[in-house]
Amino acid sequence: MVYEYWLAGIRGLSDGKKRRVREYFGNGREIFYIEEKCFNGLDFLTEYETEILKNAKKDKKLEEKYRDMEKRGIRFFPHFDKNYPEKLGKIKDFPYALYVRGELPDGKKKAAAIVGARKCTPYGEALALEYGQELAGAGIDIISGMAKGIDGAGQRGALNAGGSTYSVLGCGADICYPREHIGLYMDIERAGGILSEQCPGEPPLPFYFPRRNRIISALSDVIIIIEAKERSGSLITADLGLEQGKDIYALPGPVTSPLSRGCHRLIAQGAGILLSPRELLEELNIQIVKMSENNNKDKKVLETIENMVYSCLDLFPKGIDELAACTGICPRELLQILTTLEIDGLIKEVSKNYYVKVRK
Repeated sequence: MVYEYWLAGIRGLSDGKKRRVREYFGNGREIFYIEEKCFNGLDFLTEYETEILKNAKKDKKLEEKYRDMEKRGIRFFPHFDKNYPEKLGKIKDFPYALYVRGELPDGKKKAAAIVGARKCTPYGEALALEYGQELAGAGIDIISGMAKGIDGAGQRGALNAGGSTYSVLGCGADICYPREHIGLYMDIERAGGILSEQCPGEPPLPFYFPRRNRIISALSDVIIIIEAKERSGSLITADLGLEQGKDIYALPGPVTSPLSRGCHRLIAQGAGILLSPRELLEELNIQIVKMSENNNKDKKVLETIENMVYSCLDLFPKGIDELAACTGICPRELLQILTTLEIDGLIKEVSKNYYVKVRK
C-alpha cells in the first residue's frame, strides 16, 4: 500500500491520469520501480506529466512518510479499496483516494448533508442544530464540512443526539480548520470520521473547498441548505447534488434577509421546503423514534415578569427598545431580567443589547 500512497500523492497529475497510469502498468509498485523510459510515448501523458512521474520516483522518504501518516491515526483508502465508499465511487470525478481519521460513513445508512452560511443568523444556527439533532437521533448520518456557522451547528446537533457525523475537509485530515473547532474536530473523529482527498499536512487552500463539496453531496442521500446567499459554496453543493440525483431541501426565511435569498431561489427552482425535522423524516420514510420526554421535569419555572420578557423573544434578534415597547418594562429593569434569563441559558445576547431565544 506504500506505493499506492505514493502514486495518490503525486502533485501535478490529475486523478484521472493517475488512474490511467495505474491501469496501464498494473499497480503503484510497478510504476515506482519500472524503468523511466517506459513512460515515454504514453499517448495519454503530456511531456510535462511524464517528467512529473519521473521526478516523483526519486522520493527517498516514501516509507517514512507512510509510517508517519499511520502513527498520526490517518488511514488511506484508494478508490479500488473494498472499503472505499460506494456512493462516492459512482460520481464521474471521484477522488483517487481518501485519507481518514476515525471511520468512513456506513454506506448502508441514509445520510444527509447539512450545509449553509458561515456567517449565519441565530435563526439559522438554531435550526441547523435542531435538524442535525433530530435527523441523527433518527439514525441518519450527518455529512458536512465542519465550517463555522451552519456546518458546525448541524454536526454539533448530531453529536448532541449521540449520532454519527462526518466532516469532509478542504485540507489534510490531520489539520483542524477552522482552528477554533478543535473540540468539534475531536468529537467528530470519535463519533464518526474526518475525511479528505488532500494528503496529510496539506494546508486549507481556497480552491480545495469547492472541490470538497462534490464529496459532501456524493456521500449524502439528501442535501439540506439552511442559509445561503445567492452566490455561495452551499449552492455549489446543491448544484452538484442535483447533478448526482440527490434530493435538495432548503429552509425558508425572511424575504429581506440576504442569507435566505439562496434558499428561496432553490425553493423557486423546485427544492423541497423545510417545515420541520419531523415532516422531513416522514418525507424520507424514516420511522420516528419517540424520545423519553423528561424535558418538562427540567424546565425552569419562570417568574411572571421573566416569562413575559421571554415570550417576547424568538429566533430573530430583538433590541432593548423593542422589548421595552413590547413589555412596558423600563430598560434598566429589562436588562436585569435579560441577564437572569441569559445566565439560565434560556436566551443569548448575539450583539450589544440584542437577544434571541436559545432553542432547546
